[in-house]
Amino acid sequence: MIKEMNVEHLNDVCHLEDILFTSAWQYKDFLYELTENPYSNYFVYLIDDKIVGYIGEWITFEQAQITTLGVDPQYQRQKIATKLLEHAIKIAEDKQCEIMSLEVRISNEKALNLYKKLGFEIVNIRKGYYQDNHEDAFLMIKPVGGNL
Repeated sequence: MIKEMNVEHLNDVCHLEDILFTSAWQYKDFLYELTENPYSNYFVYLIDDKIVGYIGEWITFEQAQITTLGVDPQYQRQKIATKLLEHAIKIAEDKQCEIMSLEVRISNEKALNLYKKLGFEIVNIRKGYYQDNHEDAFLMIKPVGGNL
């Protein structure tokens, strides 16, 4: 089940973030997104009341940007990331966005395959994008809402 993320979810989300990413977002980063950023939309994926995945997006005017996506390693390969992304795409469509973007490590083949399956295309490379090791990121975009 997908629910809107709230402050009570943050300890569990941050625990997953630490497991999944070398450049993990901190509690304060998520708290800002939930309480102060008017452009943010964050969701969690629950199985038996346990958070097993999450996604965030910013929506500004006609553009949506995926900011983060993570799934508990024990629950990967169960289409949870797909369902979370489809949910984010639906929100963007409902808010009349025309395009969605995201950045992904060039070495993250699993994520690249998922994004390509859902219609994202590589349009550019962001050199040295990741702070932990200065790895490049692919900038990927997808038209939404029947546009482009």
